[in-house]
Amino acid sequence: MSSLVNEVREKCLAELSPTHVECIDQTIGNSCDGGAKLELHVVSAVFDGVPLLKRHRQVNEVIAEFMPQIHAITIKAWTPAQYEAKQKA
Repeated sequence: MSSLVNEVREKCLAELSPTHVECIDQTIGNSCDGGAKLELHVVSAVFDGVPLLKRHRQVNEVIAEFMPQIHAITIKAWTPAQYEAKQKA
């Protein structure tokens, strides 16, 4: 696991109090400019009642310091209930 992946994950753990956080490096063979391509899954009660776009903005604010190293990021920001429903599906 790359240092950037660990740093993004740790920052999310510290700032968003998630019940689940996963950061996946998808860079291999996909980098256009040397930046990382990440997929970030965050499950947190802080997202309860928050629209999806605002959740993504919250996550982006938390990881803003890492954005110069990131070429592309896919964010999945779910409430615990949404995550549980996805696990059952």
